[in-house]
Amino acid sequence: MDRTDAARKGGGGISDGLLLSLFVLLLCLTVLVWTATGLAGLFAHGSWPDGVAFTGTPPALRSLATAPTDLAAAWPATPPDQLSGYGLFWGLLIGEAMILAVLAIFVLGTVARWRAVRSHRKTGTYGTPVRESHEAARVREERPHPVRDGAPPPPVRDHDRPHPASAPAPAPTAFTAPASTTPPEHTREPAPTPLTPVRETPRPPLTATEPQIPPQPRPIPEPAPVHPAPGHAHAHAGSGTLFGPPEARRPAAVQAVRDAEGPVLVVTSDPTVWADTKDARGKLGPVLVYDPGHLCDTPGRLHWSPSEGCEDPETAQARAAALLAPVRPHSRLDAATADTAETLLRCWLHAAAVDGRPFRQVHRWAQGSDAHEPVRVLRSHPRAVSGLAGLLESALTAHPESRRLAQELTARAFSAFSTVHIREACTPNRTDSLALASFLPEGGTLYVVGESIEDPRTHPGAMPLLTALAASVVERGRHMAARSSGGRLDPPLTLVLDDVAAVAPFPALPALLAEGEPRGLPTLALMRSREQARTRWPNDALAPRG
Repeated sequence: MDRTDAARKGGGGISDGLLLSLFVLLLCLTVLVWTATGLAGLFAHGSWPDGVAFTGTPPALRSLATAPTDLAAAWPATPPDQLSGYGLFWGLLIGEAMILAVLAIFVLGTVARWRAVRSHRKTGTYGTPVRESHEAARVREERPHPVRDGAPPPPVRDHDRPHPASAPAPAPTAFTAPASTTPPEHTREPAPTPLTPVRETPRPPLTATEPQIPPQPRPIPEPAPVHPAPGHAHAHAGSGTLFGPPEARRPAAVQAVRDAEGPVLVVTSDPTVWADTKDARGKLGPVLVYDPGHLCDTPGRLHWSPSEGCEDPETAQARAAALLAPVRPHSRLDAATADTAETLLRCWLHAAAVDGRPFRQVHRWAQGSDAHEPVRVLRSHPRAVSGLAGLLESALTAHPESRRLAQELTARAFSAFSTVHIREACTPNRTDSLALASFLPEGGTLYVVGESIEDPRTHPGAMPLLTALAASVVERGRHMAARSSGGRLDPPLTLVLDDVAAVAPFPALPALLAEGEPRGLPTLALMRSREQARTRWPNDALAPRG
């Protein structure tokens, strides 16, 4: 064995790549020392120093390696008064080295990414189909398909490849598994070659003495059951109520969103529903995401003020009911307190809307700050509805205990507004209102995503905001349906409400399930159980009792 073979097998010697790397490193150091010396002199004295040339940099580099602070010894041909201090020199040198390192990393990453994309495109990944030749496609199309064309299965062919003598011949069976599960349209076929004659042996018929093995069905795991509510069992696959765990609700919600013809309102606590459908829905119209809790990984989130549109007193009343729905007590003994809280919030929303106040002002009023300011606004503003000022003043001057409980209820509904994300979600930009108003006519999709909260009466989080927005979109759809010629939306507004009882339990859901589909508002409500539905809507026949 000679030295060449030993070096090749044992890996001895220095590789050419290492030598080239060392040469490039020395060249870069030389350039950096030369430019740093010249720039330091330029910054210190206003001109490039005399005698600082690239050819004299290697001796200067050796001198600086032994005496880093003596620039005059490194450049003996340069007058010392034209050189800068060693601090400025080393600062510029380190800065240049950092810039060069960043540029090198960027270039290497770009080249590696380009090469990876190019190699994946050649192999057919990244969604790029591999094109077969026209001749191969024609041969594949002309080949008879036993299932598609009803042709009998091809006879068993006896190839020239010998079979092992130790392996017994398998008994014929009534079920033959396919050799490959890859669909023919995704298989790369080579160009056709001249066919050689093959001796065909017909399959022997089965006799009575030969055992026949019946085909065994392949076990398929059954998903968790999703039970439709009996009250909506007649609804088609896009409308009704379904109960089940999250693993069973997710496929139904995703399929309903993908099958929707027109605009879609999606309420969910699962960001996977948004991730699995946003691309498909983005091809049909704008996609908006209202996510106060930042559960979805997206920079573009919708901002919406609950006081928007509350110049109309009916809108203000419906908005107040939706905001208080998550924390509203169901006991009849607390009905008076809940009505007082709804009156307070209704008047605050109307006052903020007509006076152009942001929603954080409503939050201040709910915390008890300057409680009589909205009364003055409702009395003095020309756009304010008459009568609301007296209604608000009577609620504020009512029995102290009743007023205290009502203000505590409104403050509890806005308890999470001290969070930065939630407060930011209530501050709309200039384009947010236009985007929200146009997503219905443009066939877009609105995702209302929030945390699942089973008991929101103590810590509702962002649930009041989510409930109010969902109720606002539903009410807008109803108004559009009422103004249309046929009394229904065409194309319909599909409502996919996944985990709606724990995300946005708006009060109009039972009526929407009963009357929404004839108006072009098909609704699919998915919840954990019937008991959860009874807890959120105890006075409605959303889920049967018993």
